[in-house]
Amino acid sequence: MILHIYKLIWNKKKQNFLLMLELFVSFIVLFVVFFNLLGFYNLYNTPRGFEYRNVWSVNYGLPAEIKSRDSIAAQIKILKNIILSMPQVAGVSFSSVNVPYSSNEISNSVGYKGKEVMSSMYMTDQEYAKVLQLKMLAGNWSPSKRRGSTAVVINKMLKEKLFGAENAIGKRFNSGGSEDLVVTGIVDNTKLTGDYRSLENVLFKVLDTVGRDEGIILIRVRPDADAAFESHLYKIVSNFSKNTNVEIEHLEKKRIVRNNFILVPFILVFSVAAFLIINVALGIFGVLWYNINRRRSEIGLRRAAGASGKAISMQITGEALILSTISLLAGLFFAIQFPLLGVGDVSAKVYLLAIGFSVIFIYLLVIVCSVYPAKQAASVYPADALRED
Repeated sequence: MILHIYKLIWNKKKQNFLLMLELFVSFIVLFVVFFNLLGFYNLYNTPRGFEYRNVWSVNYGLPAEIKSRDSIAAQIKILKNIILSMPQVAGVSFSSVNVPYSSNEISNSVGYKGKEVMSSMYMTDQEYAKVLQLKMLAGNWSPSKRRGSTAVVINKMLKEKLFGAENAIGKRFNSGGSEDLVVTGIVDNTKLTGDYRSLENVLFKVLDTVGRDEGIILIRVRPDADAAFESHLYKIVSNFSKNTNVEIEHLEKKRIVRNNFILVPFILVFSVAAFLIINVALGIFGVLWYNINRRRSEIGLRRAAGASGKAISMQITGEALILSTISLLAGLFFAIQFPLLGVGDVSAKVYLLAIGFSVIFIYLLVIVCSVYPAKQAASVYPADALRED
């Protein structure tokens, strides 16, 4: 039966070529879509390593007449104490502008014993870990006591890339080939730039006193903090900053905006892919319908020779499945190259799952589109088909 179907397909290879090409392109598109879906799902399920809820970001500025570092440190300490005195505040930390879920990113190369890797950098104070509830794995979050060096806390990923199995606490390395850094702590991996971003190397510079460039206050508020408290906080910071702009943002809202920035392009691509799949489904249905109408006499002869309606229906469905199998074999040849070559920083499991889902989807699509045409073929009576011929 199968060999006979292959012969029928071969004899009509020119007619079937376009259908197989459609199925091939559909498989490639589905592979890309499922690969991205699985990739985004895995990224979303990766622990973010910090707590963004009930954290506000306050963009402030210092009066222009305050220029000396000691004066800046004194003024910032006053502002910090005023904010901490509010009952709705659970913690305050000063940070560089690249706060979690911000579009601002700061990175630089770091090196240790000939190893050079890129790392995201955050300028923080000692309260940063408390405000964002970072998980400390080793060491502590405190400024360096060594003159001429800057204390840093690194994440687990950067520790493994730079130091491997060595104990990283107390190790010195450089940033940008010159700045002297000393590791005082290690935190768990964090996703500070979005839920759909992959894990990255992260380095936190723990500053003894923040300067004019660290113009963001991260405030962990208690659950009862409301709009009235936000208005009161705005007035306090505005009075302190005088003629500078003050902006208060919630990390929960910044997270939504940041995630949508990544998801919207994929949704557009997914919509185009869905439109393509619908057209392919209509094409399969139309081709099968057209073939049945052209082959009514052939089907009638088969029925007259004793073929049952079920056998005719299985033949039509079998032809569609064999055509799809040929197309899938061609598509699998290209798709399997990605996990074999290790393209991208993605596990082979994601590629193989994407291939499996794409194959299953194509087969289901072909079966669904062939059910009604196959049923119509099975209902052809020998006398009617021969009379029409």
